[in-house]
Amino acid sequence: MRRFLVSALLAFMSCRKAPSDWEKTKSWVRAEFPDVEHVSAEDLKLRLDSRRPDRKAPIVLDVRTVDEYEVSHLSGAIRVDPEGDLPDFLRALDHQAPVVAYCSVGYRSSRLVERLKKEGFTDAKNLEGSIFEWANKGYPLERDGALVQEVHPYDAEWGRLLESSLHAYQPRLRSRH
Repeated sequence: MRRFLVSALLAFMSCRKAPSDWEKTKSWVRAEFPDVEHVSAEDLKLRLDSRRPDRKAPIVLDVRTVDEYEVSHLSGAIRVDPEGDLPDFLRALDHQAPVVAYCSVGYRSSRLVERLKKEGFTDAKNLEGSIFEWANKGYPLERDGALVQEVHPYDAEWGRLLESSLHAYQPRLRSRH
């Protein structure tokens, strides 16, 4: 029954018209998930770039489909099925460990963060603007260990929030030199 409800919600979300700009999108996500904390792309990038020994690097979770993940993801991100149950590895983690989740714009990842909080995670946050905002800022993405500059746009409506030059529904082949 729970899977059916999640599937129905995702179907509704995909039929729903995307908010027309970033401020509306961020406000919408925050309204839908008022108890979820957010971290900006700038703050996460700084935290990932300056892995200081006195601070634990966050566990980064990609809450998108396999097709989306295969186009690109943040370095070191672990994919979590947006429609699935919490994976055993998450349940086994130290619940005080810092966790940052992202998806395309923040809806699916906020839903996961909400679930993690209910499971007792104390430092779980959503990446505000998620991978679309990250990529729009020119921050690094990878596929198979190589840097790339493309993102799966989810669909035509939501993809309007992603720079059109970054759109890729499938991984682009790298040229051989």
